[in-house]
Amino acid sequence: MHAMLSTKPGGPDTLEWTEGPTPTPKKSEVLIAVKAAGVNFPDTLIIQDLYQMRPPRPFAPGGEVAGVIEAVGENVSHLQPGDRVLAMTGFGGFTTHLCAASNACVKLPDTMPFDEAACFLFTYGTSHYALKNRGELQSGETLLILGAAGGVGAAAIELGKAAGARVIAAVSSDEKAAFCKELGADDTIIYPRDMDKAAQKALSAEIKRVAGPDGVDVAYDAVGGAYAEPVIRSMAWGGRYLVVGFPAGIPSIPLNLTLLKSCQIVGVFWGASIYRAPDDHAQNVRELFEMYGKGQIKPQITARFPLKDAEQALNLIAERKATGKVVLTMD
Repeated sequence: MHAMLSTKPGGPDTLEWTEGPTPTPKKSEVLIAVKAAGVNFPDTLIIQDLYQMRPPRPFAPGGEVAGVIEAVGENVSHLQPGDRVLAMTGFGGFTTHLCAASNACVKLPDTMPFDEAACFLFTYGTSHYALKNRGELQSGETLLILGAAGGVGAAAIELGKAAGARVIAAVSSDEKAAFCKELGADDTIIYPRDMDKAAQKALSAEIKRVAGPDGVDVAYDAVGGAYAEPVIRSMAWGGRYLVVGFPAGIPSIPLNLTLLKSCQIVGVFWGASIYRAPDDHAQNVRELFEMYGKGQIKPQITARFPLKDAEQALNLIAERKATGKVVLTMD
């Protein structure tokens, strides 16, 4: 097998191309011949020791893969060699072969290609859990998405429209705004990359103008930093502000705003929710595959790289230049 391994903390340039023996699945594990691996923002953090999970080195980043099962370990009866699956692994996915827990694998519909499967569950799982379970988004409500052109943001656009919401996509460029419009966003807002006090005030005013007098019912913030406060100032009465990620830094929020708006700040930790509420997760996965089958959601893959070029793929994510999903392929 081949893999891109993190042997020391650092950026994407520290990953090393390595060759080693193909692993053998242990009890309750399966061996997957990986065909594609999704690339996500946490992958850029885990190799720097900046993520909540710190696996022992050497390790491969990559939290989601799709491929074909080549072998199964003891106590695995619901999967067999030849099955096409996706797997949520947390890390280890930037490799040609991977042993994964059998309960982390989901069989794929015959019509789903491997590249779409490899970038399906992380983004759509996060966004569906956020909007449905945490934001309780209702048909007719107004949804604002920050970082709307990224992986989870693009998924949130599609899921918001599927839920019957009015979707406002907030992004950093005209190109990204056009991408979000193609996905179905009703309106777009372009914010500056440098957010000082004047820019915060202007952004808040623009959100209020686009959202209308009632404000934003649900805000999906996958950006954080200085962008958060203008969003809170634009919330509707009883609105729900969803904390999804912090590529722009961890924000400081004046809590008096939540009192004045009678709104909520709601954390979204999808990874932990899978284990704390497995039945809810299973139901959400079923719903996502149903929406995929109906054509309501479809991973928007805009960049594909061979496994050896993982550095380029990660830089695209880290520099916030990616639209939609980025995927590594093994063939």
